[in-house]
Amino acid sequence: MKFLLVAAVASLGGLLFGYDTGVISGALPFIKTDFALAPAMQGVATAAVLLGATLGAAGAGIISDRFGRRRVILAVALLFVLGALGSAFAPSLVVLLAGRAVVGVAIGIASMLTPLYLAEIAPKAQRGAIVSLNQFCITFGILVSYLADYALTGASANWRWMLGLGAVPGTILFCGMLTLPESPRWLAGQGRIDDARAALRRTRANADVEPELAELRTDLLQQGGSVSSWPALFGHAGRRPLIIGVALAIFQQVTGINTVIYYAPGIFQNAGLSSASVAILATAGVGGVNVLMTVVAMRLMDSAGRRPLLLAGLAGMIVMLLVLAGSSYIGAKGSLAAITVASVALYVAFFAIGIGPVFWLLLSEIFPLAVRGRGMSIATVSNWGSNFVVTLVFPGVVAALGSATAFLIFGVLSIFAWLFTYIYVPETKGRSLEEIEAQLAA
Repeated sequence: MKFLLVAAVASLGGLLFGYDTGVISGALPFIKTDFALAPAMQGVATAAVLLGATLGAAGAGIISDRFGRRRVILAVALLFVLGALGSAFAPSLVVLLAGRAVVGVAIGIASMLTPLYLAEIAPKAQRGAIVSLNQFCITFGILVSYLADYALTGASANWRWMLGLGAVPGTILFCGMLTLPESPRWLAGQGRIDDARAALRRTRANADVEPELAELRTDLLQQGGSVSSWPALFGHAGRRPLIIGVALAIFQQVTGINTVIYYAPGIFQNAGLSSASVAILATAGVGGVNVLMTVVAMRLMDSAGRRPLLLAGLAGMIVMLLVLAGSSYIGAKGSLAAITVASVALYVAFFAIGIGPVFWLLLSEIFPLAVRGRGMSIATVSNWGSNFVVTLVFPGVVAALGSATAFLIFGVLSIFAWLFTYIYVPETKGRSLEEIEAQLAA
């Protein structure tokens, strides 16, 4: 089986992640009308997915360590399908929120498990690009959701179609995962060395897999066997990766990216764009920038390295957030609305070459094998929990303090993120997962 096919199918979890988080930006104005939603309930409708994602991420590490990466991804694909169809056919707001929460549980598990699975099957020389394929699929899924929102704006029952289309890639993911191997590193952790060898051979073409298998065995012996317990995560080997993972998880959200993803049409309309459809189209243009710059990041990840991209991306985000704060303060409307659109596009571009893909890549690399599922689960919960809080309070902050102040707060938090990265985050380019583990434990 060709390795790129394995990676492409597994990355569909990222596409579903992107589609189901981005689609609400275009669907929300129509849901608001159909259900007569007050501003507070609009926040709840948006945050239902995030609450579900937080809960899903909380259990993802335990269940993936217990049952394996592949089987859990298969279950997640079914959740995506059920949640999408439940949302599309919802007869009431309560059912809609429940359907979106189910989608959120699937997103939370997939957001942690897809990069983990990709990292554990990828050769070390290609791991940066392969794991970043997940981030590409996330951004591509967001772009597809924007285009679907725009195309369906004038359709009957438009928001139902927007939400229901998520069932299509969910079905493809389920069927595709039936043909893929289990993670060789998870198999080795369970003592199934022969199965791990077979899985490596399926993803390494004609390469000799024995050296990689020997490295896996050595790592397992050093850790004392298979999957470890929660206390081991907070011990010497797991503590530093946990601090780095949780901090970057929080910084990825409190620097404001998902407020742009979810509320971009509203931001553009406030800047003076003429209609909801024009604002959605401008948002789709920003989504295109997100995809393009993620491709650039994929090309650079294994050459320029993780740390330089992270620092450069955060620096660019800081500048653009300050520009957005300034343009919002002076009230850039009409012809000056282009400043807002360009600033948002550049902000997203810098996110897409930096903390967007690099965070998920580093998260899949830094934890020891014995506690990798648990460590990634905690960091992913921190990510979705931060996302939930920021998304829920953003409309209120804008209403109370103005968008200029909101963007300024995000800019200041981005400065803290840059400083943390400069001081604490190591380079992992070109090292095997076992070598990274030894480096962080030293």
